[in-house]
Amino acid sequence: MTDVTITFPDGKQRQVASGTTGLEIAKSISPSLAKRTVAMQLDGALADLADPITKDASINFVSRTDPAALELIRHDAAHVLAEAVQSLWPGTQVTIGPVIENGFYYDFAKQQPFEPDDIPKIEKRMGEIIAKNAPFTKEVWSRNQAKKFFKDKGEYFKVELVDAIPEDQDLKIYKQGEWLDLCRGPHMTSTGQVGKAFKLMKFAGAYWRGDSTKPQLQRIYGTAYATEDELKAYLHQLEEAEKRDHRKLGREMDLFHFQEEAPGSVFWHAKGWTLFQTLIAYMRRQQQRAGYQEVNSPDMMEKHFWELSGHWENYGENMFTTVLPDERVFCCKPMNCPGHVQIYKHGLKSYRDLPYRIAEFGKVHRYEPSGALHGMLRVRHFTQDDAHIFLTEDQIMEECLKINDLMLAIYKDFGFEDIYIKLSTRPEKRVGADALWDKAEKALSDVLDEVKRRSNGQVKTAINPGEGAFYGPKLEYVLKDAIGRDWQCGTTQVDFNLAGRLSAFYIDDHSEKKTPVMIHRAMFGSLERFTGILIENFAGHFPLWLAPLQIVVAPIVSDANDYAIEVAQKAEAAGLRVETDLRNEKINLKIREHSLAKIPVIIVVGKREAEEKKVSIRRLGSQDQTVLGLDEALTALVAEAVPPDLR
Repeated sequence: MTDVTITFPDGKQRQVASGTTGLEIAKSISPSLAKRTVAMQLDGALADLADPITKDASINFVSRTDPAALELIRHDAAHVLAEAVQSLWPGTQVTIGPVIENGFYYDFAKQQPFEPDDIPKIEKRMGEIIAKNAPFTKEVWSRNQAKKFFKDKGEYFKVELVDAIPEDQDLKIYKQGEWLDLCRGPHMTSTGQVGKAFKLMKFAGAYWRGDSTKPQLQRIYGTAYATEDELKAYLHQLEEAEKRDHRKLGREMDLFHFQEEAPGSVFWHAKGWTLFQTLIAYMRRQQQRAGYQEVNSPDMMEKHFWELSGHWENYGENMFTTVLPDERVFCCKPMNCPGHVQIYKHGLKSYRDLPYRIAEFGKVHRYEPSGALHGMLRVRHFTQDDAHIFLTEDQIMEECLKINDLMLAIYKDFGFEDIYIKLSTRPEKRVGADALWDKAEKALSDVLDEVKRRSNGQVKTAINPGEGAFYGPKLEYVLKDAIGRDWQCGTTQVDFNLAGRLSAFYIDDHSEKKTPVMIHRAMFGSLERFTGILIENFAGHFPLWLAPLQIVVAPIVSDANDYAIEVAQKAEAAGLRVETDLRNEKINLKIREHSLAKIPVIIVVGKREAEEKKVSIRRLGSQDQTVLGLDEALTALVAEAVPPDLR
């Protein structure tokens, strides 16, 4: 029997007989290592610990508390869930049960719908299965054997799955005690490794294979973690997220609403539109200082134009179209870039004009499936703070670093300082030659290295393989909010393709035509989405400069109404956003209602304040009141309301 070479994480190597399992290697090192190991990584890929190793490979033993094991914990929990459901309701068919972000789900074909009080029953049975600590074992079956087994058992969805597995792939069956499932694997060593830190979250409907023409199934969502403390932290985050839900706060603060007649589009109310315009004004100032010219491009352009740009071929399924009476087909723009190329092309450009920076608060339209829509976080009609920079290849590094510095400064102004940057590389569906992609990816990789060097390694980075745009790779800026959630917002994309496809050029220093490189850049990204993120990050408690309504002046008694109006007029004249509440209601009711609407400052005035030309200031979230002279109070509030970029 031939030997294979195993390389350990510390670089040491060992020769073992071909076919030796990971478990055997772990046992040979130490019994304690074998006991705590639940899986292994071979050349970086997770594998069953019992798998035989038949070629040279690097090996890393995975314990249950390693980050790499979390996916396995959730995968195994899904199998335990499926066994629990079938043991409680015999005859239920199991279909598929993948790991997803923050958990897992399993789809079932069951005669009767699940009831809410079924969740504790299922969790109890899952606990019993975990306590049995049955080993996971893998078998490879023939297709005929698997189809006969599942057909005899009445598992017709599994029969269909067997047919869908390519002929060149092994058909794997994983057993846990008496129960088994069709699965690619890998798994941990036993059901007991799932542990107690799991919870079923909710039921939902789902179509088989995601096709609405196929049978509807019942889905159970769950989550699992390595420790109960991690599970508690996640559940606490969910509770906080529910309190901060921008859709709920949007209603309470009277910012916006949605309705079925315009799915995925925002109906902005006056206060919400003020917030939106405050964000635009802030970004407009930042862009003007950075040398951008603001432009505006058409919302609709002819289909032929999008075919030239490559959008129709690579993004057409996401585009809204209309056919005019003269049979010309027009498309609502899903992106601003082709229009910006046309603006660049209007008039001859020299190398001396580069970098040429143009920006637009452009409305774009992208078709998202109805099930994917989520308030302002996933919409069909939104506004991008979009910019395009036309430049030479040797200007890429300097320009990308300028964008990076501006981006980080902007996020800091909104309280986001925990940021990491992901390099998203070429997707399968793309335009342009690989040589151009090589140059674009190398350029952004060099930028990322320089950003890390300048920050002394403090900026966190990651690679996101295959997630670039169809025309170029990109840097994605991911923000962490007040409760620890990640949000991908800004992007910097280097594009060697689009300008050439649309015949854009500049005259170089040798009087020859050259194709410019394009940088696609957004900092907020979608303004609607960024607004939703801000609402949830601040839980509606906006800093004064950002609050759509900054002050409400509320008199205690009607005798103070005239003074309340005077206070409001002076505040408005000083540039503050203010309203009065002159209703004949008790002051506690007014304070309660305006606090629910998240008004940052409530100015309370009575007869005494009117006589002394003073105001009583009450801050959102505080029971305390501060009494100041009117002029002193307004001076302080005006200073506080100055946007951070103007301080």
